[in-house]
Amino acid sequence: MSVTASKVETSKGSADMAIPSTNNTVSTAKSPKKDFLHQPWVRSLLPFVNGGLAGMTATTVIQPIDMVKVRLQLAGEGAKSGPRPTAMKVTRDIIKAGKVMDLYTGLSAGLLRQAVYTTARLGIFDTFMGTLTTRAKESGRQVGFSERAGAGLAAGGLAAVVGNPADLALIRMQSDGLKPKEARANYKSVVDALSRIAKSEGITALWAGAYPTVVRAMALNFGQLAFFSEAKQQLKTRSNLSTKTQTLTASAIAGFFASFFSLPFDFVKTRLQKQQKGPDGKLPYRGMIHCFGKVAKEEGLLRFYRGFTTYYVRIAPHA
Repeated sequence: MSVTASKVETSKGSADMAIPSTNNTVSTAKSPKKDFLHQPWVRSLLPFVNGGLAGMTATTVIQPIDMVKVRLQLAGEGAKSGPRPTAMKVTRDIIKAGKVMDLYTGLSAGLLRQAVYTTARLGIFDTFMGTLTTRAKESGRQVGFSERAGAGLAAGGLAAVVGNPADLALIRMQSDGLKPKEARANYKSVVDALSRIAKSEGITALWAGAYPTVVRAMALNFGQLAFFSEAKQQLKTRSNLSTKTQTLTASAIAGFFASFFSLPFDFVKTRLQKQQKGPDGKLPYRGMIHCFGKVAKEEGLLRFYRGFTTYYVRIAPHA
């Protein structure tokens, strides 16, 4: 009995000793690694990457519309009366003067602009909204419209400064066809446009029209991002629409307000970025305020909203 008991105790002791060993194995086992997309630094970059790719995709689709929009804004410069071009007429004129692919003039500049500007503004907006959402949850409330608007304004303004050179190159490339053939720059690409402008006019010329560009971006983002976010929240709360339908409807609403608020500034931005010194060495417009005043006096207030429908069709896909 004593021998048997001893064996039992020994076996029991061995078993007891084995338990900590098993627990140690479990406790020291490494937790599974996070996949690439869930790494913290990747999660931080995703809003910027997604925003940039979304903007570049939208630009590829709407570049012809943007080309027509710019030509409409530059038509009849300095004249209050005269023929009023339509989007269809401008489109036909562009095709008649060259070829269908001329509608994609400046695409490289448009893509660069989106890669820089849209990447920055959507990434910054998403970052701001993430911070605001976290603070709101800690306070037991939802993010308000004023906070969304503030995030949109700040994101648009900051991104516009960075993207202005590409925006300038885009306008120069799209307006080049309006000049007599002997006066055209015939830019080969956005890199060619930027380098030639910097060489002939100076580096600072790349930020021509930066002020209205920033104001336009802030107005655009106020209408686009703030109203999109608010409209989607309201549709989610007050309707039974599918998620996809909610997104498209919110985009249409945001596109309208974005167009309404930003078109006058977009108009002035186009005029300022297109202008070059005349034979007398002077520029047609001294700045944003002067351009607003001169256009209002010589062409009428409604000129700022010329091509609203075309502009809306351009903005809505981006929203």
